[in-house]
Amino acid sequence: MMLGKNAGGLFWMFRYIERAENIARLLEAGWHIALTRSNGGANEWQSILTTAGINAAYREKYSEYDAATVINFLLRDRSNPSCVMSAIEAARTNARQVRTALSGEVWEAVNDCWMTLKSTLARPVTERNLYDTLSTIRHGTSVVRGALHGTMLRNDIYAFSRLGTFIERADNTARILDVKYYVLLPSAAFVGTTIDNAQWEVILRSVSAERSYHWLNGGDVSPYGIAEFLILDRRMPRSLAFCYSKIGQYLELLEQEYGQRQDSQIQSDRICMRLRGASVPSIFEDGLHEFLRDFIADTSRLANHIETDFRFYR
Repeated sequence: MMLGKNAGGLFWMFRYIERAENIARLLEAGWHIALTRSNGGANEWQSILTTAGINAAYREKYSEYDAATVINFLLRDRSNPSCVMSAIEAARTNARQVRTALSGEVWEAVNDCWMTLKSTLARPVTERNLYDTLSTIRHGTSVVRGALHGTMLRNDIYAFSRLGTFIERADNTARILDVKYYVLLPSAAFVGTTIDNAQWEVILRSVSAERSYHWLNGGDVSPYGIAEFLILDRRMPRSLAFCYSKIGQYLELLEQEYGQRQDSQIQSDRICMRLRGASVPSIFEDGLHEFLRDFIADTSRLANHIETDFRFYR
């Protein structure tokens, strides 16, 4: 059985890689929306910080939601432990800790990503160079993930790495939907307006799902359609159902590796069954916000259970 400390290093390494990419995607989506707003998109910048779970930390330091300040807080501000640069540095620190468990290609990809972003984010990021900066972040994290897929044995090392990815991704998708849930239940005055359509776009862009959604649904953009796609569609790699199908798969792999079924696997199976038995009408009837709030709490509890079951800090 792998040392718990190494298992935790792999789990958190890939949580941080996923977090950096998610922040970049969220920032890009919000930036596009802010460009369409006559007031400079102050509300959208605040919404991005709320989605990322760091609005309170931002308010401790800043009082206004201007583009330049929010962009740099999310990407490179050292007072923000969840900024992209902090996440990439944490991923590299964990990668160094578990370097003997990684292929040379994975370590090089993480180290290259860190060195590139250290240089790219050494100076303030402006709206003029924001697109290129976000592309660099997405490219770097994609190379790390590609190296993992292409060079690593499908064993416990791989399982802990992927668990970190999908726990973080499930949490991120749920948070985006929760912060934007009021858009999925818009007042009649806004339905079909450019504001409404722009907000649909930001939800889909935030999880890289705009093209695939339209490919499956054509021009039929609706609250039910978007909720079903991002919550229940198991073909969509950032949906809640897809993420939990993968979490269950990798916990099962660990059961096979270690010959023991853990409490975290039982909890994961319960959440999977709840998602399989759910329908969008029932979710909306019971309350989308309540469903997502409970899902985020359950995912946090599951992450804690995984840390306990596999003794990450021993």
